[in-house]
Amino acid sequence: MSHADGTPLERAAETAVNQCLALRSNESCVVVTDDDRLAIGEALYEAAHEVTEDAVLVRYPPGSQHGTEPPTPVAATMRSSDVVLCPTTKSLSHTRARSRANEAGARIATLPGITEEVFRTGLNTDYREIESACETVLDAVEGADEIRVTSPAGTDITFEPGAHEWLADTGIVHEAGVMSNLPAGEVFVSPETAEGTYVVDGTMMPHGLLDRELEFEVEDGFVTEISDDDVREQVERGAEEVGEDAYNLAELGIGTNVAVTELVGSVLLDEKAAGTVHIAIGDDHGIGGDTQAPLHLDGILRDPTVYADGEEIELPE
Repeated sequence: MSHADGTPLERAAETAVNQCLALRSNESCVVVTDDDRLAIGEALYEAAHEVTEDAVLVRYPPGSQHGTEPPTPVAATMRSSDVVLCPTTKSLSHTRARSRANEAGARIATLPGITEEVFRTGLNTDYREIESACETVLDAVEGADEIRVTSPAGTDITFEPGAHEWLADTGIVHEAGVMSNLPAGEVFVSPETAEGTYVVDGTMMPHGLLDRELEFEVEDGFVTEISDDDVREQVERGAEEVGEDAYNLAELGIGTNVAVTELVGSVLLDEKAAGTVHIAIGDDHGIGGDTQAPLHLDGILRDPTVYADGEEIELPE
């Protein structure tokens, strides 16, 4: 049964379950949500339940920050399911619960910080187009020894991916053990090292959409200066647990979702916007790095220029 004439929430949920995750009738599916994202969790559960009788909805109180492990029973349910959808207030992407579920063969979509507006906007698209945009960017950056990013706001930073693999978040999660964010659309790497300055003028938590510029100095793969007090405090809290790993320059990402035409203040959606770049601090163990930290803070840059080994690459738009 299809909700082609259903609400936008139902249609978005069907895109996630049927196109992005290709849930089948003989598979188990768990939707992991929390008290603040229940409407989205229920929409996804309903869409999954249309396909399989082995669908469950698991709900727990919102985590304290992105990357906080979910309760043990939630992690166990994730690990024993074929398909896992996580519309949660705080991200489960960079958690052991998520990576262990993937290792056990689950295919997973995380929807961290998702709102109904972001869910409707970011999933109202054909994910094959996003997959194609990802492939184009991957072709341009793979194999480059050095990626340089500049922007009108003053960014000038150079990344060396080293042996770390570039990954594509296409939103097409059809293979066992694979994960994606939804809404999807980015090509990203956890660089081995980085050097320079980046200026975030798009979106960054805890602020959302920015009306000023936040400046970050990076030396030898670590963030050494943070101009914003609130962001600095978040990183310092992480450092109380894991020391300097909290300051790790964790990710360089390039947005490829052509359905996202303007920034709305949601990191989840805005980091996917075609023609943007995002740079993150903290945890990278889930994306090909080796740093475990209780935070992963993305900052989105407007109007970047990206060079692969000195040659400007074309960004999707």
